[in-house]
Amino acid sequence: MFDFLEGYDLLGAFWVTVQLTFWSALGSLVWGTLLAAMRVGPVPLMRGFGTAYVTVVRNIPLTVIIVFTSLGLFQTLGISMGADRFTTINFRLAVLGLTAYTSAFVCEALRSGINTVPLGQVEAARAIGLSFPQILRIIVLPQAFRSVVGPLTNVLIALTKNTTVAAAIGVAEAALLMREMIENEAQLILVSAIFAFGFICLTLPTGLLLGRLARKVAVKR
Repeated sequence: MFDFLEGYDLLGAFWVTVQLTFWSALGSLVWGTLLAAMRVGPVPLMRGFGTAYVTVVRNIPLTVIIVFTSLGLFQTLGISMGADRFTTINFRLAVLGLTAYTSAFVCEALRSGINTVPLGQVEAARAIGLSFPQILRIIVLPQAFRSVVGPLTNVLIALTKNTTVAAAIGVAEAALLMREMIENEAQLILVSAIFAFGFICLTLPTGLLLGRLARKVAVKR
């Protein structure tokens, strides 16, 4: 029944998906945190930039962003992300596109957590002479992250599924292999079921583990 799987690197394709998810999640967390800091910061120019970035990027289809990283950045501007091999270039461009897109959602989730921090704590921190970066680092962000583990989990699960868009620029992840197998094999339903099960194996444990973590670290008000 599964003899047709011979000759296809199924585990390798899902490993590329895991790598895409990991690096994009890491980049999105860093850039999304910076965007959230801009949006709640005291500098009008930075607040405007953060607001404009989130508003624009959230309303652009991910496919457009991913294709732009390949056609715009690499083929037009010659930006190769420090790589020589075509496969590595496409992988890094896909990570860049996924990071740029997902960070907007990380920013909004984190900003909602920042809004849950009592204003009195911030005012007390200002009263003892802490600067805005110190208030964010010591008081606000630790509580904000604890309160948005659940929303960030949803963003991570969505990111895992969004990695399939990287197939548009030839990244050899699960969706690209699925398309190749459907074209070559007369097993549409079975192939689709195999890849659906693979993504369930990636996303379901993530949701369960981080959901449990969210309940443990939730801030008690």
